[in-house]
Amino acid sequence: MKVCALQFDIVWENKRPNHDKVRWMLDHARPEKGSLVVLPEMFATGFSMNVAAIHDSDTLETHEFMSHLAADYRVYLNGGVVVRDISGRGRNDSVLFDPRGNEIARYSKIQPFSIAGETNHYVAGNDVVVTDCGEFKLEPFICYDLRFPELFRSAAARGANLFTVIANWPVARVDHWITLLRARAIENQAFVVGVNRCGNDPELKYPGRSMIIDPRGVVLEDAADLENYIFSTLDLDQLLEYRNNFPILSDIRPDFVPRH
Repeated sequence: MKVCALQFDIVWENKRPNHDKVRWMLDHARPEKGSLVVLPEMFATGFSMNVAAIHDSDTLETHEFMSHLAADYRVYLNGGVVVRDISGRGRNDSVLFDPRGNEIARYSKIQPFSIAGETNHYVAGNDVVVTDCGEFKLEPFICYDLRFPELFRSAAARGANLFTVIANWPVARVDHWITLLRARAIENQAFVVGVNRCGNDPELKYPGRSMIIDPRGVVLEDAADLENYIFSTLDLDQLLEYRNNFPILSDIRPDFVPRH
């Protein structure tokens, strides 16, 4: 499967120019049909706590944009959307569409970033979501989830062999981003696609450094720190051969694997 990651500077709390930028980038990237295209966390608004201003629950503007984009390019499309929960707070979701534009998976961020007050404005998700994406079993995660390896292990126990991590991860902790992406790939013998934003919001600077990483922890592609798109080919046969030749997953103690 081909993977394309789009890294860009998100316009603050303004969906239309971000939608336009994504389409412009895809027009230039021209991903193959059946590819997986991945966008950052809250790609249409930036990482905002202003749920009332940015949620997609009423107009479905970003949801419909993603659906049409997936269908227009005949790709799987994964990106971040904010919706309003029944409680009145938001949900920070990672949504996956198939090449016909159908929503096929929705994951709610299990670990809101409490340090920044995300828990005050967003409810936490309560389960991993493993779904078919082409020939792969995909689990979509979001930003701060990356610091919690038990989430990834739980998904791997359910068959996940491809993880996406969409993010607004700041420059101050970029070394953690790179290290943890590689660690999640190595310990679960899975491909990891980490897609971060670059540029600035009103509070923080972002480093980009979106990456595609193989099951051995080798960085296949690195988007550096500017607006950019990167491609790579994920080979499922090579992944399965590696797992067969170095079968660490079969040694996992099931009594220590968390189930969410």
